[in-house]
Amino acid sequence: MNCTSPRPGIEVRDLTLRFGSRTIFEGLNFRIEGGTFVGMLGASGAGKTSLLKIIAGLTAATSGSVTASDGLPVSGRIAYMGQQDLLYPWLTVMENITLGPRLRGEKADLEWATYLLERVGLNGHGGDRPVALSGGMRQRAAIARTLYERQPIVLMDEPFSALDTLTRTTIQTLAAELLTQHTVLLITHDPMEACRLSHRLLVLSRHPAGIDDSHHIKGLPPRSPDDPDVLKSQAELLQQLVRGTE
Repeated sequence: MNCTSPRPGIEVRDLTLRFGSRTIFEGLNFRIEGGTFVGMLGASGAGKTSLLKIIAGLTAATSGSVTASDGLPVSGRIAYMGQQDLLYPWLTVMENITLGPRLRGEKADLEWATYLLERVGLNGHGGDRPVALSGGMRQRAAIARTLYERQPIVLMDEPFSALDTLTRTTIQTLAAELLTQHTVLLITHDPMEACRLSHRLLVLSRHPAGIDDSHHIKGLPPRSPDDPDVLKSQAELLQQLVRGTE
């Protein structure tokens, strides 16, 4: 039931962000291929969330551009998933998943919402309020709400960091499987998470931030945590991030 049309890539050209006299990043250039899952890492304060908000159209860059590879606007084709699930406590799970069309005054596609509810393992919980769900279940509901919009581009800002290790691993795998046909940019501080889920990695250096896009991992996500290439890439990333804080 998911859309199979070609997914647009993202083109970032000469992007600069300054706050007063402070330069967060300058002249950033990178491309995210359509239909790929890209992980972004970097030290705290390197500008990862600001960059994500610029791509999402929530923050204006000082200069530069963000465009889609198909020539159409990026705005209006993005689903954004943050660290917090942001479920409305007075709405049921089903009402939270279908919040978008309700706010737009449109009729909800209950068949599509029910399908997603089943795919994220919440069948039978559509009538529950968020307070009745565990943290992992709430995050699964947030994934379903994100996917409901059928947007080709998905931006994720540390969406799994609040979960315990076992639940996080399960939800990571689920997200990777459900987002295979989307263009995804994931911000994370977890090298293992980035290596498990990503086709390619981007690493932001310190201010003014530059970008390293040389990391590629063999195989397809979601990878096993004990995959030798995952462990090797994780160690290399961790060393690079440590060096970046020295």
